[in-house]
Amino acid sequence: MSEIKQLQYWVDGGWKTSTTTKYMDCYNPSTGEVLARAPQCTVEEVESTIASAVKAYPAWSNTPPNKRVQVLFRMKALLDKHLDELTLMVARENGKVLDEAMGDVLKVTEVVEFACGITHLLKGPALMNCTVGYDTTQYMESLGVFAGIAPWNFPAMIPMGWMAPLCIATGNTMIIKAASFCPQTAMRIMELWAEAGLPPGVLNLVTCSRHEAEIFLRHPDVKGISFVGSTSVGRHIYETAAANGKRVQCLTEAKNHALVLKDAALERTARGIINSAYGCAGERCMALPVVVVEEEIADKLVALLKEQLEKLKIGPAYEPTSKMGPLVNAEHKAFVSNWIEKGIEEGAELLLDGRKLVVNGYENGFYLGPTLFDHVAPDMSIGKKEVFGPVLCVKRVKNFEEGIELMNSSEFANGSVIYTQSGYYAREFAKRTHGGQVGINVGIPVPLGVFGFTGHKNSFFGDLHAMGTDGIRFYTELKSVTSHWFSEDEAREGKVLNSWDGMISFPDKK
Repeated sequence: MSEIKQLQYWVDGGWKTSTTTKYMDCYNPSTGEVLARAPQCTVEEVESTIASAVKAYPAWSNTPPNKRVQVLFRMKALLDKHLDELTLMVARENGKVLDEAMGDVLKVTEVVEFACGITHLLKGPALMNCTVGYDTTQYMESLGVFAGIAPWNFPAMIPMGWMAPLCIATGNTMIIKAASFCPQTAMRIMELWAEAGLPPGVLNLVTCSRHEAEIFLRHPDVKGISFVGSTSVGRHIYETAAANGKRVQCLTEAKNHALVLKDAALERTARGIINSAYGCAGERCMALPVVVVEEEIADKLVALLKEQLEKLKIGPAYEPTSKMGPLVNAEHKAFVSNWIEKGIEEGAELLLDGRKLVVNGYENGFYLGPTLFDHVAPDMSIGKKEVFGPVLCVKRVKNFEEGIELMNSSEFANGSVIYTQSGYYAREFAKRTHGGQVGINVGIPVPLGVFGFTGHKNSFFGDLHAMGTDGIRFYTELKSVTSHWFSEDEAREGKVLNSWDGMISFPDKK
């Protein structure tokens, strides 16, 4: 067993040892070993990161955008250089297999690349002679300090992709509250930001409990909050931070459904569903935990799913032959296992039970095999609530209309998918589904940096989404500047204008 590392927090451009006596264990999920311990930083330490961000803000916001992006260009090169290292870190601390772990890191690079265009993205509109002699220009300006509260399931992508790049590119400063279970990848990326030339205080990082994180929601120097996590916590953050005058975007739970019509290419569809439902061991908000299938082909699809799942290679995340790794820790494994038991109690037909899985040589790892339920009724909670694990529920319907009605009855609306060869039904689905991220023969309609993440209903709280143009707007506020220059005659006349000061065009008198 390797030495357990005691982690620190990042403030003023470097690591600092916490004075706390409370630490959170960070595991290697593949083996069950403790890799490190993350500090539950004190109130004073969390406040010190806010103070650092406040201090860094004036100089950073006044740095021209074309100068700020030089840091992002260098950061992109560093991410490329350290891709393999960061991939292995994600696999070791989170349990994603190597391909999924690499995707986690590459999504950081994607948004950094998008943010490199910030000089163009911050250009505001202007209108000369908007009324006679008056010109108006609109500017997009930074606001100040933001806090990013990140989950454990994407230790690279969410804090260092969805949150940090656009925030700092637009001239703000930020504190990342990394997930205590999985902070080490984000911590390593912090070091790369410093190597790229990001000034001290522009980006800080802490690990702490919910009690200390509550400071961000009320602190007068924090202008906005970006959060990813559960719906209950997201709703609390949204209500509390908004009540304190802050901007808020909260990306929360999901229960994404796929509708499989009888004309779908079934073997290809089955492979897509398995990749979507069991990738990252189901621990992602864009997972596909429910399949709604037309009764005519349901038996055949279920047989294909079961056959392919029984061949799925489960093993250590960093073993190249593994197709699915462990869950993040023992507590989450127990949580998902309890949901499986709940599904049995509700009367769903259990075709595969992942609780029986044992990975030889890794008996202490947090493994849970692929689980498959059939005949899941609309009122069963196993098919309605977020399980966040490798559990797939099959619901049977008579036709398209019954299927989309069932899907739209969900309280969540992150994503929705249809498998069909019919252009008509694909179009109808795209138009009528409640899902914000829609896939047509695409099992995981993942958000792209240039478009952003458009979750709906109880999957999102806020007005402006993460990434894309919404992300730029979230981290900026508009300022409209109207100017008028007097001619020599006007200056000599000293004419007093009316109360509208020339900014309205009155109709010509007849």
